[in-house]
Amino acid sequence: MAEMVTLGSKPEANLGERNDSVASGQPQAEGQATPADGVQVTNSAAARIRVLLAKEGISPAEGGLRLGVIGGGCSGHSYSMRLEARPRERDHIFAFEDARVFIDPKSFVFLKGMTLDYEETLIRQGFNFINPNATRSCGCGTSFST
Repeated sequence: MAEMVTLGSKPEANLGERNDSVASGQPQAEGQATPADGVQVTNSAAARIRVLLAKEGISPAEGGLRLGVIGGGCSGHSYSMRLEARPRERDHIFAFEDARVFIDPKSFVFLKGMTLDYEETLIRQGFNFINPNATRSCGCGTSFST
């Protein structure tokens, strides 16, 4: 079973209803993996990425959300996320409508096949990493091991 990790964010007014269906993404460079071999982003996560890009004044045509994996945390690896104005030369780039995701080659090894979701409920809100490569995660839910 895939491990789910939530990274929270601040509340945002009028984000709309949650949509659990997966947005169809296509890699943008030749030689890149297909979405089945890459990552998936749900419609709710793509909508949140668009909101964050607009809030920071980053063009969705050039910028996107960088997903990564860094060493550390209770279980050995931690997820990282940040907005970037443009991809790096060797990034895997996935486009989900007008929301783009950038993943560096080293992190892609750990993130291949994962789904990024965004959840907003009364109890919590944030991005969820549904990662089939994670064999366990820590109690706080921000690190994993493979």
